[in-house]
Amino acid sequence: MEDIIYNNIDYPILSLITFLPLLGVAFILLIRNEVIIKWLALATTFGTFIVSLPIYKYFDKTTYKMQFVESYPWITTWNINYKVGVDGISVLFIILVTILSMLCVTVSWKAVQHRLKEFFVSLLVLETAMIGIFISLNAFLFYLFWELTLIPMFLLIGVWGGQKRIYSAVKFVLFMLAGSVFMLVAIIMLYHMGGKTFDILELTKVNYPIGLQLWLFLAFFAAFAVKMPMFPIHTWLPDAHTEAPTAGSVILAGILLKMGAYGFLRFSLPMFPLAVNMLFIPLLILSVTAIIYGAYVTLMQNDIKRLIAYSSVSHMGFVTLGIFTLNQTGIEGGILQMINHGIITGGLFLCIGMLYERTHTRMIEDYGGLLKTVPVYMTFFTIFTLAAIGFPGLNAFVGEFLIISGAFKANMAIATFSIIGIVLGTFYMVSLYYRVGLNEINSSTKPNLFDLELREIATLMPLVVLIFLIGLQPEILLSYMHVSVEHLLEQIHTSPIIEDYNISDSVHLMVQNLKKYFIGG
Repeated sequence: MEDIIYNNIDYPILSLITFLPLLGVAFILLIRNEVIIKWLALATTFGTFIVSLPIYKYFDKTTYKMQFVESYPWITTWNINYKVGVDGISVLFIILVTILSMLCVTVSWKAVQHRLKEFFVSLLVLETAMIGIFISLNAFLFYLFWELTLIPMFLLIGVWGGQKRIYSAVKFVLFMLAGSVFMLVAIIMLYHMGGKTFDILELTKVNYPIGLQLWLFLAFFAAFAVKMPMFPIHTWLPDAHTEAPTAGSVILAGILLKMGAYGFLRFSLPMFPLAVNMLFIPLLILSVTAIIYGAYVTLMQNDIKRLIAYSSVSHMGFVTLGIFTLNQTGIEGGILQMINHGIITGGLFLCIGMLYERTHTRMIEDYGGLLKTVPVYMTFFTIFTLAAIGFPGLNAFVGEFLIISGAFKANMAIATFSIIGIVLGTFYMVSLYYRVGLNEINSSTKPNLFDLELREIATLMPLVVLIFLIGLQPEILLSYMHVSVEHLLEQIHTSPIIEDYNISDSVHLMVQNLKKYFIGG
């Protein structure tokens, strides 16, 4: 109980933020007029954003404790409580969810022409599920929200997606469910081994046996790695991104990918410190492989949405690299880069969606000369491109700098290889910019091009402001996470089991067992 601070606001603010979108859903279901439905969806997402702001005003940055905690009995037979709260790690993702959800409504204003009611219902239910994941302090509740994200995202891809939407939607669900099965088994095991409780804070305090830690880590790893996704289980992402509507791509890139990394921070690192230390080097190698592979494959893409999708594989490799450095600099850089990636890639997908509405093609070769044809559009695209390559003064520069610095502290060789990903990332983004903006104008698509409307400018502007604000004043976000990350590292490095156990012997034993299993003898 000492690790929580009960709600210091007069009303249950976290529950209000979480379930306000569902209130909007209830009203939308009663309305037939499509114009009213649009405005109601916008009002709901905007209202959710406004309601979330007091969290940041009243958040205490000097403590690692969970804040604004709400706890109510729910399923007493299994000791399941409705328990929610935020710390310096999770609080930042709430505002990211509320901002991107609001922008998804505005970008879909004209893009979605059929089943409008169902579209916005799916979007608002998805917002509730995403917020619920970041505030859950109960493993059962976390899993419930985790699975809830699948249904609306499946519908967004499968109903409002492109030509191969069914294939992409089914592939997305199958990959997610495959990972979730392992997580469910792990949560049930935690319940029995942790004193018949689903309370995440209580489960974190349990010193699990060494062998159990390893297997539980791998079970959670299956779910979190698929969600991010990590190499080599990333193949669902390009298909899902390519076929999803613009709003679906923004949510996928901006929020859903971050859930896997957040899971590592909330479950894997504090609960299974020995397993994390045992797998320290393999996890770093896997991360840098994703960085280089994602960047290399991106170079060969001709579909602009597929290109940005593969770039996300590389960028999320940087996130896991930062997280698994197991030092303050790297982890803070990883968390910051999660926010940055959501802003930048969300902005890029918004830009691509606006272009697609005009031309109905995703092929890069169909564009060209946009700098002269649509200068306002290209101004925004230029900013997002520069941010994506980590240009100094913009938000991603700070995140990448912290990650690389943390990586050099952890392992110099791996950190050196990760720089290759930065070079390749710069190359493919500059190449894309040249082909789209400076190349010869494509005569077939030119007649359909017209510059951004006021609604579209208003959609992109908040993300541009955040890019410059975070780039010039990163402490605005970093100040929230300092103490929470310090506490997380204390949990990783001061575990009683770790102090009494020889890590090198564990690694050797694990390697020998793997050899016996795969090679024999």
